[in-house]
Amino acid sequence: MSDITYTQSGGSNGASVSASRKTPGYMEADIADYFALLKPRVMSLVVFTGLVGMMIAPGDIHPLTAFTALLCIAVGAGASGALNMWWDADIDAVMERTVNRPIPKGVVSAQSAAAFGATLSAASVFVMAALVGYVPAALLAFTILFYVVVYTMWLKRSTSQNIVIGGLAGALPPAIGWASVTGGLALEPLVLVAIIFMWTPPHFWALALVRNDDYTRAGVPMMPVVAGPDATRTQILFYSLLLVPLGAAPLVLGFGGMIYAVASLGLGAGFLALAVNVWRHRIGDVAQPSAMRLFGFSIFYLFALFASLLIERIVGIAPYAGWM
Repeated sequence: MSDITYTQSGGSNGASVSASRKTPGYMEADIADYFALLKPRVMSLVVFTGLVGMMIAPGDIHPLTAFTALLCIAVGAGASGALNMWWDADIDAVMERTVNRPIPKGVVSAQSAAAFGATLSAASVFVMAALVGYVPAALLAFTILFYVVVYTMWLKRSTSQNIVIGGLAGALPPAIGWASVTGGLALEPLVLVAIIFMWTPPHFWALALVRNDDYTRAGVPMMPVVAGPDATRTQILFYSLLLVPLGAAPLVLGFGGMIYAVASLGLGAGFLALAVNVWRHRIGDVAQPSAMRLFGFSIFYLFALFASLLIERIVGIAPYAGWM
């Protein structure tokens, strides 16, 4: 057994985080622990949105090249997660939601996680450049740097707008997928990026409402910590009102078809209804369950919305412009 102490001072509210805990020796790490550093659940959604960006792009891509591009997106996303856990080890150690991650649990050292993440980051960008293209490689490199340096190292501890600005990193995979096919960018992937970007604040703030005590204890200036739960609920509703019509943009721009029309209408109505419930239910036993329902549904919303575009491409359903 070994003693590990984390200490961190900072954040916009000047909070100090300290945790001292007995932890197992680092020799106990196995493949599963290093895989956990990659944040596999986050990685899976990132890869899926990248796949959709690739599938809606005009032109052809060799299956092996497509697989390589998706693998690089997955590895780059996972590497970002590992570097995020390295930098945030101090606050992870005092948050109930993250206390069992590999570093605070003591099975992987912070130095090993940093080396692991840095190696995978460099490898993903190099392979993407060598085997897929320079434009998707540049976008992947930008995504990793933005998430690790801009969001994790700077924004997360300094502003309540951390999720709003930092959400750009998680929004870019559709553009990387598109560029893997075309070698460039266009309006269509940027619309998908905008949808994910606008989806991110209500998604994460719904969870932050439930985990407010966690973020307060860790000194992370999430919106509920800084502005309060009521202001956060208003912000969730505001961003939801912007997200729902934006979700219909692929129809207007002619790259969404009948399935997408039904999905965007139904999913958007459900998202907005749950956001209104979060805004209305501010106290009592229903407040936190309302927020968790929105958080859970938001994941399904994004997956199903993008899946509808993917299904249309697979079965050959014409986009709206093709109906005219």
